[in-house]
Amino acid sequence: MLEHGGRLRAAAQRYGIALADWVDLSTGINPQAWPVPPLAPDVWQRLPEADDGLEAAAAAFYGSPNLLPVAGSQAAIQALPACFPAGRVITLAPTYAEHPYAWRNHQVSALPAAEIDAAVGAADTLLLVQPNNPDGQLFPREQLLAWHAGLAARGGRLIVDEAFLDAETAASFVPLAGRPGLVVLRSIGKFFGLAGARVGFVFAEAALLEQLAERLGPWAVSGPARAVTAAALADRAWQAAARERLAADSRRLGLLLDRHGLAGGAGTALFQWRPTPDAAVIHMRLAEQGILTRLFEAPAGLRFGLPGHDIEWARLEAALSRL
Repeated sequence: MLEHGGRLRAAAQRYGIALADWVDLSTGINPQAWPVPPLAPDVWQRLPEADDGLEAAAAAFYGSPNLLPVAGSQAAIQALPACFPAGRVITLAPTYAEHPYAWRNHQVSALPAAEIDAAVGAADTLLLVQPNNPDGQLFPREQLLAWHAGLAARGGRLIVDEAFLDAETAASFVPLAGRPGLVVLRSIGKFFGLAGARVGFVFAEAALLEQLAERLGPWAVSGPARAVTAAALADRAWQAAARERLAADSRRLGLLLDRHGLAGGAGTALFQWRPTPDAAVIHMRLAEQGILTRLFEAPAGLRFGLPGHDIEWARLEAALSRL
């Protein structure tokens, strides 16, 4: 199994600190989640139905009706490679490790950003996370459009994982979904803070969506998760406030890290990335104080999620000052 953030219980056991005493910054999940209301009893008692309003709410929120709800974008990540003949796949290095792992039966090349343009002409699939996890890399829209045009012209495809893009929607490729050779993934786990609901969406051509639906089977998303997601996608007031708050908190986090000697990285509205050869030591020293970050070894760096409230901000600043 690949390692992910959010392994709080393992950290608590390793460092001998109770779960309740941790500040978990190891994920890029909104710490102030959409407030889930009580659910009607029938969503627990009935099989999920496609006319319950989820697809309509998702089409309105994301800007395209060419969609398939899935059990988190992870379900699509695992199912997509089997939908295409074995071929040459390019991903960014580093990136979300589940992507290259899922394509391991294809010929995968993980490349730095500067080498992708020269290599994409020989690829069948270009798979990018926008913005990238963990380093926040964001390719220009014009560049992506050019790469997609070249791939689609020879029967290839561009797959864009926009899991961290809900706070910066102008860059989304979802409105273009339906074009040949374009696949876009979205998730409610990060921006809405509802990772446990396990809901995501695939936007693509109808034929590919049908193939995925066949592979994933009926009731891929539970009834309660569908109900919660539909309501969250329709809550425009909460979304606007969350975007404003996340942008401000991300700037605050970036300045805090810079002030304590962790400079030179980048980030998104939901996390900050700081490359440093001392990443492992810093990760350990913060963990000894009950601050959990996400450690990366190649390249060496730390990803910091957003603190959720004033006490967590104060604890992070105090821990950083002791480094």
